[in-house]
Amino acid sequence: MFRICSFFLFVCALAAEPVDWIWSGRYLITEDAQHRVIQNGAVAIRGERIVGVGTKSAIDARFQAKQRIDRPDAILAPGLIDTHTHAAMSLFRGIANDRNLQDWLNKFIFPAEAKNVTPDFVRWGARLASLEMLLGGTTTFTDMYYFEDVAAEVAKEAGMRGVLGETIIGFPVADAKTPADALKFAERFLQRFRNDPLVVPAVAPHALYTNSDATLQAARALANKYHAPLLIHLSETKKENDDEQAKRHRSPTQTLDALGVLSGRTVAAHCVWVSDADLRILKARGVGVAHCPSSNAMLGSGVAPVPKMLALGIAVGLGPDGPAGSNNDFDVFEEMDLAAKLQKVSALNPQALSAATALEMATIGGARVLGMEKEIGSLETGKRADMIFVRLDRPNAQPVYDAVAQMVYALKAADVRDVMVNGRPVVRDAKILTLNQDQILQKAAEYGVRVSASLR
Repeated sequence: MFRICSFFLFVCALAAEPVDWIWSGRYLITEDAQHRVIQNGAVAIRGERIVGVGTKSAIDARFQAKQRIDRPDAILAPGLIDTHTHAAMSLFRGIANDRNLQDWLNKFIFPAEAKNVTPDFVRWGARLASLEMLLGGTTTFTDMYYFEDVAAEVAKEAGMRGVLGETIIGFPVADAKTPADALKFAERFLQRFRNDPLVVPAVAPHALYTNSDATLQAARALANKYHAPLLIHLSETKKENDDEQAKRHRSPTQTLDALGVLSGRTVAAHCVWVSDADLRILKARGVGVAHCPSSNAMLGSGVAPVPKMLALGIAVGLGPDGPAGSNNDFDVFEEMDLAAKLQKVSALNPQALSAATALEMATIGGARVLGMEKEIGSLETGKRADMIFVRLDRPNAQPVYDAVAQMVYALKAADVRDVMVNGRPVVRDAKILTLNQDQILQKAAEYGVRVSASLR
């Protein structure tokens, strides 16, 4: 009898499909179309792709892994997707707090950038941001800044996925003296990183109020030429809307639409002050919205009408914005929690935005915003292997009645234990595998001294 059983196990092992990894956890949150949560679930990975999703017993019966991680005290979930940030601004973290947007930009951020931003600044700022994001479970980030080619190099070094936009703005900045120069820089950037496995290059005109109509139209034409996304700030503040109404008797959304700027793949950040008519335009143009609840709250900008957007079928994701006083971290767990709670208190309705919806916005919803939902955002066969383990063996994590609600309302970025991007482990046991953490923190401290001196 023993020989028969041993022979059966031997045959089963021979029949098993070889894979590179199997990851299994107490709960597997798939974020697939059925929003399945699988107890004792597992994912099989071959190369950069997921090849199997199911119960641990089913995956183990079908696949033989070269390496595996079993976490019976963790949630296995899709990597979190950040749809709007400014990574290199990590080195400006906290230089101007408790301000409104216009004061924050004009009196603090733009002057600080003029004195400090260089390729080296962007490299170390992007490294610091990537370190924080990966340790906190963010596997894809959407960036707008200067020297974005350097940010792309850092993303690849970190093993992180990025939709990275070269900023176009209507005054001299660190990497371009004119908008025309910025557009040339952006085109070189698009050409260099086309078809990259991790980096999606984009064009990022800062906003309607910081660019001429002609520059905005040129940015749209450039993005369309390369089938690239266009990233832009839109209707972040009441002042932005009031100024455009006074100037042209229409909203910023209506102006951008009239200029043709929304005709193509577009990610609009904020969209706080948008009317029902504006929302219909965004829906008709297929614009994805990056909702930034912490930033909108910290700057006193307002609360975006996210439930209305979702009811219309507009793709909405989450973004922490930039850590320099509009928000001082890159924590997407925090954004999920605050996104749900702001809508509840704004509507005086605890069901205004559920935990399930908040988690969807941070995963597959964010992928839809970026036009990448066929590749990332959920744990499904055929998709890229971007996933995280979030530990459940801490006081804030127990007991567990609802794994999805636990992710949104109880768990924190610091609870992330392991991270994989594109089939490659980049965080193991809460330790970064791809970057030199000690060196990055040392350089950040050095830049802190330089930036402080420049502001005197």
